[in-house]
Amino acid sequence: MTTMTPIANTVADPGLRNFKGTLVSLRLSATESADGISIIEHHMPFGEAPPLHIHRTEDEVFHIVRGSMRFEIGGKTVIGQGGDVVCAPKGVPHRFIVESTDGVHCFTITRGRDFETMVMEMSSSAGAGEQPRLVAPTPQMIEELALACSRNAIDIIGAPLSL
Repeated sequence: MTTMTPIANTVADPGLRNFKGTLVSLRLSATESADGISIIEHHMPFGEAPPLHIHRTEDEVFHIVRGSMRFEIGGKTVIGQGGDVVCAPKGVPHRFIVESTDGVHCFTITRGRDFETMVMEMSSSAGAGEQPRLVAPTPQMIEELALACSRNAIDIIGAPLSL
């Protein structure tokens, strides 16, 4: 019989964080699992849309709990809804946009520390855990994100999707 080890409230969980207008929580750090699995929980507002990018070393798997997201993965459109799992393979350009007016609740799962490290570098404490408001990125914010991504094997190669 296999014993299951709970992963909630792990040592690595720094609590709720604000990542560019998205509420995130590190649920499992790559440093805590033998296979380097990282799980980050996201609460994203309507309109959240990262730029077109490529993860050089990690697949990015999205498990959508609630809401709707439109993805572009390798030039193909994929609609993800609550209960769906969507995979953006490493080396393949991808981006998404949150289309649900009440936002999206999802988890991203990666194998490795690159995405996790970038999110932790670019986020700050969310205090009481209220959903941050979506703000248009300034040139400085875009430059900071590009540098953090570059340090973590993620290449920004294009613009975000729009509604």
